[in-house]
Amino acid sequence: MKIAAKLFSLLFISAVVLVTGCSKKPARPTPDQTMFGPNSANAGANANLTPTDVTTTADAGLTTRDPNSNIQEDEFTIRGLLQDVYFDYDRSALKQSERAKLDEAIKYLAEHPEHRILLEGHCDWRGTAEYNLGLGDRRAGAAKQYLTGKAVDAKKLETLSKGSLDATKGGTEEQMGKDRKVSIVILKK
Repeated sequence: MKIAAKLFSLLFISAVVLVTGCSKKPARPTPDQTMFGPNSANAGANANLTPTDVTTTADAGLTTRDPNSNIQEDEFTIRGLLQDVYFDYDRSALKQSERAKLDEAIKYLAEHPEHRILLEGHCDWRGTAEYNLGLGDRRAGAAKQYLTGKAVDAKKLETLSKGSLDATKGGTEEQMGKDRKVSIVILKK
């Protein structure tokens, strides 16, 4: 009798869950029913908006100087104006071919003495997080040493290692080559 009562209770609870848990999902609105659809009250006000007029949460606060460039600027920084300095695999020594990019940073600082520079060291995805943080730090330090050796005041320079934080995981050799760098970020304040 106890088993029959338990079985009945189990079947009853299952039936209740099945009946109440399977409610129909609400229908999604069609584009003309949305806030900015062609038949909405806001349609006239937003009819001439282009994708560049709309900002998403991800890029809020960033502006681009030229839609065809990768330069991003916000209240505190300018990214992409000065080119990244690239490194060989597992190396932190500056290549001769990359030094001209740091010379451009020297020229920029001479023309904009109110600004400073942040040297962000990056690595590809291979290696441990700790090792890559150290390697990113050595790369940023090598760039800073080059700049101070060319008479840039050390107070105008900051370094930061991002290690492999922004690296493309499992990337191709070409992608990994782009991850082994020092990004030169202009600090406006």
